[in-house]
Amino acid sequence: MHHLGHTRSSHQHDHLLQTPDTFVRAPLPGMQKATAIVHVGPARGARFTQYTAEFEAGGTLAPCASQRFLYVLEGEIEVDSKRLGVDQFAYLAAGGAETVRALTSARVAVIEKPYILLASFDTPASFVGNENAIAPVALNGDSALEVRALLPAGPAFDMAVNTMTYQPGACLSMVEIHVMEHGLLMLSGGGVYRLGEKWYPVTAGDFIWMAPYCPQWFGALGKTPARYLIYKDWNR
Repeated sequence: MHHLGHTRSSHQHDHLLQTPDTFVRAPLPGMQKATAIVHVGPARGARFTQYTAEFEAGGTLAPCASQRFLYVLEGEIEVDSKRLGVDQFAYLAAGGAETVRALTSARVAVIEKPYILLASFDTPASFVGNENAIAPVALNGDSALEVRALLPAGPAFDMAVNTMTYQPGACLSMVEIHVMEHGLLMLSGGGVYRLGEKWYPVTAGDFIWMAPYCPQWFGALGKTPARYLIYKDWNR
């Protein structure tokens, strides 16, 4: 229901909170039987593009020149003859020829970024993975805050994508301020996010973009764990 112009969404100089009541859908070039919710991109000043692709069964997403990361939120897709379901993901190298096809109706988080080459390293190869098969690591020794790294940390990669899971009441141990930018999609649960000098209630389905040096902090609230997918530029 639309409450007379009210929304939790907020657009500030160093961050963006985009809530589902403000999502606008439109097809992107290379999409068939699919549409996109573009969360952030170069039009906002981001150095990457992140969107949620919503597919009908049989819908497709054509290859692109940039490297592409896919994380399945609902349904089932096929990438280069490999079937991926919920919580599974794919990294598609820049300039690859892989087409994404939906085997059922599906929702997929998509991150695209021009690859920045270091001359001393080869371009990473495409691969697929399953988040549930990755061992969690306690952040700064806090067992109530688990990180799963979905991309290798080696210097051939110029971005990182992780999931972070907070038990109820868990929080970051510090306010972070750093050179990297973030794209963050809340997957489940909720809590409070500090962005810049503002504090926001956030919940599953929300998207956050954080510019470089944006002060940031999160604490989980409620009776169930809070979990999000988070991108950052890395190693460059």
